[in-house]
Amino acid sequence: MNGKDGQSHPPKGRKSSSFGSTLAHRPEGYQKVLDGRKHAIRGLWTRNGNYYARLNFTDPGTGARETRRVRLPTAHTLPQAQAELRRLQTRRETEELPGLRRCPKFSDYVQEYHAYYEKVIDAKRPRTVETEKGHLRFWVAHLDETRLNLITPAMIHAFIAKRQGEGISGRTVNLSVVVLRNVLKRAVQDGWLVRLPTETIKPLKWTARKKELVQLDAIERLCAAAIEPRCCEGRGAQPGEIGRPLKNAQQFADYIRLMAFCGARMTETLHLRWSDVNWERKQLTIGSDGETKNRTARRVDFNPKLEAHLKAMQTRRAPDSDWLFPSPQRGDRDVRSQTFRESLLRAREVAGLPTFGFHDCRHFFCSYCVMSGIDYMTIAQWAGHRDGGILIGKVYGHLADAHTRQMAQKLRFTSPDEKANPSQG
Repeated sequence: MNGKDGQSHPPKGRKSSSFGSTLAHRPEGYQKVLDGRKHAIRGLWTRNGNYYARLNFTDPGTGARETRRVRLPTAHTLPQAQAELRRLQTRRETEELPGLRRCPKFSDYVQEYHAYYEKVIDAKRPRTVETEKGHLRFWVAHLDETRLNLITPAMIHAFIAKRQGEGISGRTVNLSVVVLRNVLKRAVQDGWLVRLPTETIKPLKWTARKKELVQLDAIERLCAAAIEPRCCEGRGAQPGEIGRPLKNAQQFADYIRLMAFCGARMTETLHLRWSDVNWERKQLTIGSDGETKNRTARRVDFNPKLEAHLKAMQTRRAPDSDWLFPSPQRGDRDVRSQTFRESLLRAREVAGLPTFGFHDCRHFFCSYCVMSGIDYMTIAQWAGHRDGGILIGKVYGHLADAHTRQMAQKLRFTSPDEKANPSQG
């Protein structure tokens, strides 16, 4: 049949196609694929020479059911298209097929991730959120606009090699990979990913820096340094402060000693109230407000040093506050101190302890518990570990061995009133 231009054209409304049988003509639109008996193949369409599968999905963002057409780029014949369609349907039924909207870029998804945890404040502790932000800045610089579903193990290995080349410790790099895994796990929950590209990534092996045993005299030297006049020199001290001790010297010293005698973490200690001190049962409750690392309260039984220190602190208790460490600038409100970090930086410089940190107080407590022969499970309960003492044994077990060997040298097989025979040792 010839048109007005004299050229031959297919019959109106029909066109010849290589996709099985003749298809209904829909210019620039989708066309049903027909089998040899002219029956439409359910779920299979073609457009502009490409096969498409039509599938129903649940939108991961809204939960609404949607119908989408998915291009089958590897299907060039009708049997290939039918096989690919069946494969997609199987993956959808087994929930292995994520939503087929275009995956967000990593940098955009990180912003959504941060926004969620800034709103849902009970999902993660604020310090955890801040720590993740620090690590994710480096991941965003590395992955940038890479889409979530295109992140590969090779990209992660490249990041690890880059950070190690910059002199970053294996421990810090491992933490960065953990933070990335947290983000990608969230992407799986949101329906953007099926599997994590971090599954095959093995953590780096690293050797922890051996921590020196903190002695009680170092604790006391630090506390004494806070009240020395020169402790206010430097580090932004005002002219009128020079020649005076720290304004919060006594409170800072109480804070350091309390952590050393009960093993609490620095933030946990700042959250303590006088209602957490049970004088009758001789126990200090840490985390009664849920503000602990594992959100679980624990009780530390009084030891002589802890009891004496709490009694001394009680004589200095602020009458208008329930906090053990109330803020000096609280005004009419009863608010706690936020940090003693600036005081620590000044005091340790005067004391000649440049590397001393708040966590050293916790290390001091656990170390002397082990050397005093207290079982690991009890120490773990006091320290807030939920592993039954496994970590205590790994970190501090060598102290117990060294201590017992030292004690063994004092063993003598003679009675107190009997002269030791040198030949018998």
